[in-house]
Amino acid sequence: MLPEPPAPSVSRTRPEPPQGSQPPLPARRGGRRRPLRAALLALASAVLVAAAPPPPAPTALGIGDPLFPQLGNPGYDVLAYDIDLTYHGSNTTPLDAVTTIDARLTERLERINLDFTHGTVRTVRVNGIRAGFATAGEDLVVRPVITLPRGSRARITVEHTSDPRGTNEAGGWLRTGDGLAMANQADAAHRVFPSNDHPADKAYFTFRITAPSELTAVANGVRKWRKRNGATTTWAYRTRHPMATELAQVSIGRSAVLTREGPRGLPVRDVVPAEDTALLEPWLRKTPAQLEWLERKVGRYPFETYGVLVADARTGFELETQTLSLFERPLFTSASLPEWYVDSIMVHELAHQWFGNSVSPRSWSDLWLNEGHATWYEALHAEENDGYTLQWRMREAYRRSDQWRADGGPPAAPKPPAPGQKISLFRPVVYDGSALVLYALRQTIGTEAFDRLQRAWVREYRDGTASTADFTRLASRIAGRDLTAFLRAWLYEERTPPMPGHPDWRSTAPRAGAKAPGRLQDEVRKGRWAEVPKAGGAGAAERGGRTSPAS
Repeated sequence: MLPEPPAPSVSRTRPEPPQGSQPPLPARRGGRRRPLRAALLALASAVLVAAAPPPPAPTALGIGDPLFPQLGNPGYDVLAYDIDLTYHGSNTTPLDAVTTIDARLTERLERINLDFTHGTVRTVRVNGIRAGFATAGEDLVVRPVITLPRGSRARITVEHTSDPRGTNEAGGWLRTGDGLAMANQADAAHRVFPSNDHPADKAYFTFRITAPSELTAVANGVRKWRKRNGATTTWAYRTRHPMATELAQVSIGRSAVLTREGPRGLPVRDVVPAEDTALLEPWLRKTPAQLEWLERKVGRYPFETYGVLVADARTGFELETQTLSLFERPLFTSASLPEWYVDSIMVHELAHQWFGNSVSPRSWSDLWLNEGHATWYEALHAEENDGYTLQWRMREAYRRSDQWRADGGPPAAPKPPAPGQKISLFRPVVYDGSALVLYALRQTIGTEAFDRLQRAWVREYRDGTASTADFTRLASRIAGRDLTAFLRAWLYEERTPPMPGHPDWRSTAPRAGAKAPGRLQDEVRKGRWAEVPKAGGAGAAERGGRTSPAS
């Protein structure tokens, strides 16, 4: 557990006048006035103002991510976010908000670009001084009164609204049956709060949420305090580890917070609709054992707490928000889903706490490192608990792989999401298609070296970001041989290479216009899970049909 970071120091000194401006003239004592001189000075000032070129128009910037070119902003590194939200009791009413960003400048900046949309900006201050601002695309462009030098610190305070209206599919705020939650992946955090909205710039977060007192507010990290103010209550939370903006989570609703202990006394807190506590408890109590299972595979859990957030909403997805994974309620209440399958989905989101959250992608093209590893451990857990056998799942993924690559690109070079459908980035090739890469790697370097690689990856890049090139270098070091060519073929080629150890495996040739086969886990949700081999044999299909865990 890391100590909480000290608050970044911010200069409180009076700012220097802008470059090129004149200091005020000293007051004269006595003597007669000089109207001619005053007139000449006024005339000169007018001429200089008229001759000065107009400031350039605000422009949306980005850090050049191949998949989201205008996401993120150059010139600074965010150290911490302090987000103050006031919820007025309706999830169709904009929240009042104040977002404070502490940043270190990596370049000399006359303007600071923040990612922000879907809210009204009221005021902006930089180091306590009112600043100008304008919008350009989905950027908020801030104009401090003075140029900020490289290496300096800046505290940017934005007073704004945060609008939850719109479709849940757009991302950002997720409207639930009793309030709100967040679903910011991949690029929607800036629909909630101003930010440098790219996983390459991780920071510490503090949240303060004020809501009607009959509601419960929960956020990432640990709760620091709660204060009732008559009809409203304010809740404060803080993360102890840096976090990407896409992993931020705030839940507001009629919720119950259930607590228990995980390995070594790790605090586990689950947030569920208050009326569903008894219904959901058999699922929630599985989390400590799932934590222990993953710790045996990859090492100690990397954060200060964990838990499950069950949202009263139909989303069609689950989401690994840091320390508090988001799940849709129907996952746990559907009568058609087998127990081993629901367990494996819980493990998938838990595995992301290591792969994707603690170790975040350097760019969105590195997404395969998140989803491939989470799918890998999902598949392993399913195999150990009467689900699909790993070998069947990987063989089936291999059969579909060429079509997946044709439709979505290779695992480490995915095609950009479809216009207006940014969630389409999460195609089958980054799930089972990427777990297939890990299977091929294990077939090549052996199980013992593969397991050491997994543990070394999350240990060496903990609390940071990493790229596909970093993974290749580490894999080569652990294996004791250069794996660059091997991984390049598996990660970047249009066709799937031969599978080591399985010369009989074939991938179906892609057909133009053919509909891409879906993710293998979707076979279960479509009711076809009984058609495939299970680790437990024929009887496993019958045992898998339970609608809830055994009491």
